[in-house]
Amino acid sequence: MRTSITKTLGGGVAAAVLAGALALTGASQATAGVTGCSAPGGKQEVGAVLGAMVGGLIGNKVGGRQPGLETVVGAGAGAAAGSAIGCEMQKDRVRNAGTYTHGGYRLSSDIAPARYNRVGEAFVATSGVNLRAAPTTSSARVGRMRAGERFEALAAVRGTDWILVGQGGVGVGYVRGDFVRPAGYRYASY
Repeated sequence: MRTSITKTLGGGVAAAVLAGALALTGASQATAGVTGCSAPGGKQEVGAVLGAMVGGLIGNKVGGRQPGLETVVGAGAGAAAGSAIGCEMQKDRVRNAGTYTHGGYRLSSDIAPARYNRVGEAFVATSGVNLRAAPTTSSARVGRMRAGERFEALAAVRGTDWILVGQGGVGVGYVRGDFVRPAGYRYASY
């Protein structure tokens, strides 16, 4: 009895590892999937390997008449889930790199802090306009917006007509208020 349990468990582990390797080999040859994360790092691949192993083991244990097939399916599903989780972890690391917090706002490291009044709505650039590192035209240019481009207005700079432009919740620059308007705003017709 003990020998058959050890054989089954050993066979399940071997099948899970083999299925995980097959799932990763197939996915790594594509430009998407296990290695297609838009953020740099290796967490996606590690997540896929761990997910494939765990999924393969679960598939083998849950498997009924065809434990080999269930092992492969479990490894594939586990690799996909682990890959997605690892990619999100890589993206979080990129989002948080090079930022700092000031007055309750996350700002890119090259953006000067200011005193803010919360806006938190979508705006549209009415013409091409430069993004600045600080709320002044003499500060460094950190980007440019095209006419009609929508953006997240995180806050208005107190006592000025400057808006803090956000991207994914992070302040990435300032734009003068006379070059933008709220996205839902309509001009009156005469």
